[in-house]
Amino acid sequence: MNAGKSTSLLQSAHNYREQGMEVMLFTAAIDDRFGKGVIKSRIGLSSDAIVFDHTTNFIEQVDAYKSDNKLSCLLVDEAQFLTAAQVNQLAELVDTRNLPALCYGIRTDFQGELFEGSARLLAIADKFVELKTVCTCGRKATMTVRLDEQGRAIAAGEQVEIGGNERYDSKCRRHHRELMQQAQQ
Repeated sequence: MNAGKSTSLLQSAHNYREQGMEVMLFTAAIDDRFGKGVIKSRIGLSSDAIVFDHTTNFIEQVDAYKSDNKLSCLLVDEAQFLTAAQVNQLAELVDTRNLPALCYGIRTDFQGELFEGSARLLAIADKFVELKTVCTCGRKATMTVRLDEQGRAIAAGEQVEIGGNERYDSKCRRHHRELMQQAQQ
């Protein structure tokens, strides 16, 4: 949260397009805060995207892509919502078609547990780039805390609940642990 993942994805798409290259942008169907199939950054950049859910086959999506130009890159926002099989499909496209796949997402949920897509990406990705944000104490924020309507940390609930700054806060491991302990009392 708050590290500029969507901004970085949209900048990458812009860079490819500026060179006359075609890209496919994907975002999770579950996250429709800005409209279905829209990637939007907190600084106001946005772009239309193809939505994916657990049934999406990325190889079929690429095969169905129609353009006068060669497809140059796949960009996936909210990659934590990918299934392990979808991550494998993206890796197959990289390996067999020399088609870069840039995936942007968070590693863990508000309880510090890996998402399925993130776990598989961490296991097989060729490269991992961490976009950093900071905790209120100034340390690197590596964890996300889910907040209730009063802004208090929540320690239990479903793994996925869509929200932005009103629902989540980025924290360092120490402050995440302290807030989760308080929430469990």
